[in-house]
Amino acid sequence: MAPRLSLVVPVYNVERYLRECLDSIAAQTFGDFECVMVDDGSTDDGPAIAQAYAEQDQRFRLIRQENKGLGAARNTGWRHLTPGTEYLAFVDSDDTLPPHAYQLMIGTLDDTGSDFAAGNALRLRTTGLTPSHAHRRPFRETRLRTHVRELPALVTDRTAWNKVYRRSFFDAAGLLYPEGILYEDAPVSVPHHFLAERVDVLAEPIYHWRVREDGNLSITQKKTDPRGLVDRVRSMELVREWLLARPEPVFAEHLRAYDRNCLVEEIPMFFWTVPDGDRNYWEVYQRHVSRLLHAIGPERAADLNAQLRLKYRLTLADAMHRFIAVQRLHRTVRRARQTVRRG
Repeated sequence: MAPRLSLVVPVYNVERYLRECLDSIAAQTFGDFECVMVDDGSTDDGPAIAQAYAEQDQRFRLIRQENKGLGAARNTGWRHLTPGTEYLAFVDSDDTLPPHAYQLMIGTLDDTGSDFAAGNALRLRTTGLTPSHAHRRPFRETRLRTHVRELPALVTDRTAWNKVYRRSFFDAAGLLYPEGILYEDAPVSVPHHFLAERVDVLAEPIYHWRVREDGNLSITQKKTDPRGLVDRVRSMELVREWLLARPEPVFAEHLRAYDRNCLVEEIPMFFWTVPDGDRNYWEVYQRHVSRLLHAIGPERAADLNAQLRLKYRLTLADAMHRFIAVQRLHRTVRRARQTVRRG
């Protein structure tokens, strides 16, 4: 008989954190699961650790492949799931979960019948747990059987690992993770919010998202890596392309909402790191962000605040020295205001 829950855990050069991750899965109060670990061509002892768990606990099994990246590893894990499992979740192998995470989410889904449940997250540091700023707005309060139309902040719920999907919904959606790029979560997570009939949003933290502090930074911590910027823009473009390809009129509304979120929240995240990058990073920012702005339509910036309008105008004009001067001034003013508030 198939277990009720399938977990997919990609493994790549995380031997320092892997035991803690797998221990937190083994300790779940919801024990009716399978955990498919995918060795994505690791060069450290992570696969040996994973194999030991597979030998000790029949709920764990290990699949091996050559290195293809996180998106490909998740897709491989999905292809190797036991047929007939009811629910599906993804876990990154340097993170952990509180013991009640899956019992809470699956219990909620059993009660509501929603297509998937998404929960709050905490940042995991050596000093302890702190709230995740990225999850603050959409998970401020628990809302069952809701939808992104009713809770627009859900468009910012981009991560793959804070969710439990009803597997019939995930499989029918036909969305696999993009391969060969970073920031592969959003082109799956955001469309799922638009496709779902109902979603359960849980304010209680169900995931511990690690901040690496040993010099081996995670993807999201490499703020001035040009590839990260290129792939994050590409991630937004993939969501837009998916929305543009949907013929139903409601998806035109979803596209407008998503574009506004890109202009107000996602693209401005680059603003803070551009002054810290080198000339190559500036050029990459200008080229790729300008392409995205043209696709959205520069006129969409007309109803934004003056600060955003100025920065987008300077970006499109390739006036990067002026852009950086404006951004440095804005950063200085913001820090001064934060200092005053703390005082």
